[in-house]
Amino acid sequence: MRLYLDTSTPETVLKLDDREYKKELGRDLAENLHAFIYEKLVENGADWDDISEITFMAGPGSFTGLRIGASVVNVLAHELNVPLYDHNGNKVPLILPIYDRPANISKPRK
Repeated sequence: MRLYLDTSTPETVLKLDDREYKKELGRDLAENLHAFIYEKLVENGADWDDISEITFMAGPGSFTGLRIGASVVNVLAHELNVPLYDHNGNKVPLILPIYDRPANISKPRK
C-alpha cells in the first residue's frame, strides 16, 4: 500500500493508494498523527507492515508541521524498510523539509 502524507498546512492530507483522507490536526499534529494514519490503515484492512512505499510533501509550508511530518515518514520508512520519495517523485534516503522562510531565531538576552 502506498502512503502519501502532507503536513504542510493545519489540514493533514493522507493518501493510502487512491483513497484520500483529510483531518484538521493543527496544533495536535504531533500527538495525533500516528493514530490518524493507523486508523485509516485499519479502515482499509491494512496494518503498518502493509505499507510498501512512502511519499511526503516536503514543503514549503508550516515549520512545525513539516518537521513533525518529516520525522514521522523518515522513521516509518526506516523501520518498515520501504522506499521514501519526495513530492517530486524522487527516491530519497531521508526527507529534509523545505521551509517557506528562514527560522525566526531570537537573539540571546545576555
